[in-house]
Amino acid sequence: MRPTSLCVSALLISCAVLANGWHQSQASASRSPDAQASPAGQGATATSAKAPSQSAPSKSSTRTLDWADVIEAEVDPAVVTDAGFRDAIKATGLPWRVRDKGTNIEMLLIPPGEFVMGKSRGDDATMENELPAHDVKLTKAFYLGRYEVTQQQYARVTNLNPSSNEKFVARSVRALMGDGATKSEAEAEVRARKTPQPAPDAKGKEWPVEMVSWRDCTAFCQMKGMRLPTEAEWEYACRAGTRTPTYGELDKIAWWRGSSYMPETHAVGTKRANALGLHDMLGNVLEWVNDWYGDYSEDPQTDPRGPSTGQARVVRGGGWTLNPDYSRASSRIRNPLTLNNVGFRAARTP
Repeated sequence: MRPTSLCVSALLISCAVLANGWHQSQASASRSPDAQASPAGQGATATSAKAPSQSAPSKSSTRTLDWADVIEAEVDPAVVTDAGFRDAIKATGLPWRVRDKGTNIEMLLIPPGEFVMGKSRGDDATMENELPAHDVKLTKAFYLGRYEVTQQQYARVTNLNPSSNEKFVARSVRALMGDGATKSEAEAEVRARKTPQPAPDAKGKEWPVEMVSWRDCTAFCQMKGMRLPTEAEWEYACRAGTRTPTYGELDKIAWWRGSSYMPETHAVGTKRANALGLHDMLGNVLEWVNDWYGDYSEDPQTDPRGPSTGQARVVRGGGWTLNPDYSRASSRIRNPLTLNNVGFRAARTP
């Protein structure tokens, strides 16, 4: 392969899965002090990414982005552990690690590349909708959130926090006035919350937003020039050069039902990242992607965007309420529901 709120009840989880009508086949950082091992060191099979043919630009030729502050222009090999990916990132001429000015979301550059989408060879937990495996080529670089969108980030844009596991209270002007604030005081507090402030890394300090629908997430993104990743972009970024069901030992990279000792979501970035530096691509909350749900084609695809119409969108990545069979790179759920284990990750076209 190439690079290219508490849970309401176990019944709610079961209903979410049954609503999709699925049947499972067979048996089943950041530059941080907890520097992770590469996926290869975690038992995943990693291969080099295919770098574009042009030579990598010099540091001085790195492009600037009007919508972002550059955190690190040059890729950090301690974070992006695959050499092929590092070369491909440099070849784009784009800064590697940035922070979106409108939302404070930290984003990493994902380079163009090729990969096999769908069932991993030898994966006994595969479901029928993950077949057939097929070659995919992504021709354009894109930015993807290093972490899932957090409650603070969502509230700054929408002035709402719908999460059942509420860790950040986004109170309205009326609610603040009911607590004794004057109208002007309440309005000032709301304005301050909605105005992006210089923010520290969300890692380990902020919880993912959940109880959001596909429309909620799309509206959030559109207000700030962002978008949801396509299903192909999501899987390419999740796999990060692997063709195994996960990009490392599951308990070390994901919050799933067996490892989630608290009956709630967990702070973002507290599990190991993949070889592109992305955290929680598996586990914690399921993540909406842009595509309508549809069957795969066996033919090679270039920049696929899914069906033009449909009845349900797709969520990816497994979550804290689900068994490990859902926390796999190829797992896909047809989801028409809004639940306490569904959130999202923002993408952006440079």
